[in-house]
Amino acid sequence: MEPITSGPNPWKVVWIVEELGLPYVIESFSFEDVKQKPFTDINPNGRVPAIYDPNTDLTLWESGAIILYLIEQYDTPHKISYTTLKERHLCNQWLAFQISGQGPYFGQAAWFNVLHPEKLPSAIDRYIKELKRILGVLETSLEGREWLVGDKFTFADLAFAPWNDRIDMVLLCKPEEKFQGFPNVEAWQKRMTSRPTWLKLMEKKAVLMDEQGLQINGIPKGINSYAEYEKMIEEMHKQAKA
Repeated sequence: MEPITSGPNPWKVVWIVEELGLPYVIESFSFEDVKQKPFTDINPNGRVPAIYDPNTDLTLWESGAIILYLIEQYDTPHKISYTTLKERHLCNQWLAFQISGQGPYFGQAAWFNVLHPEKLPSAIDRYIKELKRILGVLETSLEGREWLVGDKFTFADLAFAPWNDRIDMVLLCKPEEKFQGFPNVEAWQKRMTSRPTWLKLMEKKAVLMDEQGLQINGIPKGINSYAEYEKMIEEMHKQAKA
């Protein structure tokens, strides 16, 4: 099999490939490059991830579509999926919830709480409440369970882990505080991030982030606190307006 080429984010797609033991190549590039050619020839929406699979000559973007493709095409042993009707559709349900709920709401919370040049209390309040509502849905669903579907780790669980890993960056809190009030989610996240494939993924991520001048959490090197990061963003916006 020839290696599949993927952008560096989101890491849930790369993690799927790691879990399935597929060969792949990560094309690492700066954020600005995503919004211009040649990447927009691959994904006209100008966002990652996007993959090219030479084995089927398929270029594909949107993480949910990519995950479903990889599972259908390559998880024939059903290592992280199911064959049974009920479980198959429940996995798809949770993936839909991740790409329509967790991803957008966590992303908006990150934008308004950290990256937006103005502090808009109403927007910050709305999206942080939505972030915690999403965690609440997961908390309730994981009560008495180790995994979202059936009795094993699947792509449904995996899809949530990368954003969960960044909650402290979104809320600007200590890492040990990010799951306060959500013990089931915290335990579930620990089960996922203790997997060898996740640890391998984070090693690769650290190398690629370092090449881009970033720390593992995405903050530029030399920035030692969230307060410094917010100040840096504020200065960048001021310079952009000047």
